[in-house]
Amino acid sequence: MTTTSTIPESTVLALEALITPTEHGIASRILSKTVGGSLTLFAFDTGQGLAEHTAPFDALVMVLSGRLVLTIGGVDVVATPGTVVRMPAGIPHALEAPEPSRMLLNMLKA
Repeated sequence: MTTTSTIPESTVLALEALITPTEHGIASRILSKTVGGSLTLFAFDTGQGLAEHTAPFDALVMVLSGRLVLTIGGVDVVATPGTVVRMPAGIPHALEAPEPSRMLLNMLKA
């Protein structure tokens, strides 16, 4: 299995230090990617988000800071730090950050 990683192995890292938030924007950094999925760190400024889309596989959103409003299949779900939300494969979903927020996105391909 081929792994792409942007972080060193066997090293303790602070998540806050791995990404620099962008004023009025979105920052992202892939932490690890394999044929089975990926783990990406995101930082959203107030009012930023991801437009509605679908994915052919499940994804897990883990909120690290702030607050995120996820719309999954037309239903709004509010996620706060320390919570996780599963977005099922094939269901339209979108995301909005009403305040500066950070999340980990785990894409589960296999």
